[in-house]
Amino acid sequence: RLSVGRRIASNIYGVRSVHRTLCSITGVKNPDLVSEKEPFDKPGLTDDIPQYDIAIVGGGMVGMALACSLATMPLTKQLSVAIIDSNPALVNNFHIKKEDPPDPRVSTVTPATISFFKDMGAWEFVQQHRHAYFDKMQVWDYTGLGYTRYNARDVDADVLGCVVENKVLHKSLLSCVQNMDFQKTIYSSRLSAVTFPTRSSVTSSSGTSSSASGSSARLELDNGNSMYAKLVVGADGSKSSVRELARIQTTGWKYSQSAIICTVEHAVENFCAWQRFLPNGPIALLPIGENFSNIVWSMDPKESVDRNSMSEDDFVNAVNDALDSGYGPHPQSKSFEGGNIFSWLKPDGISTHEGFEVPPKVLKLASQRLAFPLSLMHANSYASKRLVLIGDAAHTVHPLAGQGVNMGFADACSLSKVIAEGVAVGSDIGEVTLLKRYESERKAANITMMAILDGFQKAYSIDFMPINVLRALAFNGAQYISPLKRKIISYASGNQLLPLFT
Repeated sequence: RLSVGRRIASNIYGVRSVHRTLCSITGVKNPDLVSEKEPFDKPGLTDDIPQYDIAIVGGGMVGMALACSLATMPLTKQLSVAIIDSNPALVNNFHIKKEDPPDPRVSTVTPATISFFKDMGAWEFVQQHRHAYFDKMQVWDYTGLGYTRYNARDVDADVLGCVVENKVLHKSLLSCVQNMDFQKTIYSSRLSAVTFPTRSSVTSSSGTSSSASGSSARLELDNGNSMYAKLVVGADGSKSSVRELARIQTTGWKYSQSAIICTVEHAVENFCAWQRFLPNGPIALLPIGENFSNIVWSMDPKESVDRNSMSEDDFVNAVNDALDSGYGPHPQSKSFEGGNIFSWLKPDGISTHEGFEVPPKVLKLASQRLAFPLSLMHANSYASKRLVLIGDAAHTVHPLAGQGVNMGFADACSLSKVIAEGVAVGSDIGEVTLLKRYESERKAANITMMAILDGFQKAYSIDFMPINVLRALAFNGAQYISPLKRKIISYASGNQLLPLFT
């Protein structure tokens, strides 16, 4: 019976091969395929269930960055990869029109992230669409006691960062992956279950022991498909189903703040990133190209409801008030020059001599307003056997410095290098000893960044005069102490060294 069953299975597989050959000759596309490679084409096939080297759950920006990085590295481009995401855009090849209005969902990418994109060949796609480099940044406090201006020239750089719409970053990575000669299959579905292997071998439905299935995780999708993978990557966001199915605990808390994001328009083009700390949270004005900027405004949840329900004119007036002299006076450029505690330093930096500037006035809204609650979350573990977490599945942070997505891209870059190192020495890419090297590197860097951002959030949520004075000293110290300023710029640009102790 077993022999007959195998002959039947072999005949079925042969029929599929003939079917594919006929499709190729006649030019008819197989409607069952969701990408350029059918799962049955994979070299590892277990009881008609495809076997992949890596299954990336989540095809957003960070998950797609990992796929793109793997596709461009010589040691990993031969790996077979499944990308699981229910977003139809991944298989429908969505297009971005230059005349489309800016989307309010944007990311501020650091020079380190830009270099990562360039190494993958994805940055050329970004440059074909709307984006905005900025080489200056001004940060100040509503009390008027202090401000800091950062300039890329302070660290001999051309830019401090670039603001790009999320859909542009995503499309750039997707285009890069699609153009690669890379064994990939995109499943337009959701993960419903995952089973990780035990030490004992797994017996297949045919009654035989399968080394392929026994050493791999089994993933079940909500459309009924199944697959095996040597490594499952959770890149499915802050509410990660992979993290929950693997029962990985998290640590964190909700902030008593929500953020409103939107696109606004000016009379002139904006080339500077602006951030002002207000009593209820910071407001940021970020250039995104042409005469548009993006607003990220953190505030009390009730206030966010009120702001979101304002008329457009009232909201624009509120934004201009928050970015100008509302809540308090402008800082005085000369308040700490001559005869003060910083005068003996004789600052040598370029931006130490730059005076305070008022941001460009907002004329009108150019998008809808979106509001979302803010929180901090960190997974207690990033890696276990056959499993690893990256991006928001592993950590979420306050958006006040725009570092969240950069942390995720750094995760993807680090993990792809660790996988390449494992391939180079013939290691099992799903072994926990290999994956813990990624966790060790990224956990330390992410916790440091999270601690800094959380500290800023708490320090600027207190309106108490002694604290206000300390904040002013910190602002002006960063403005006039050139070595400190250079350390801060370098760290914010993607250098993971501690800014104060290295």
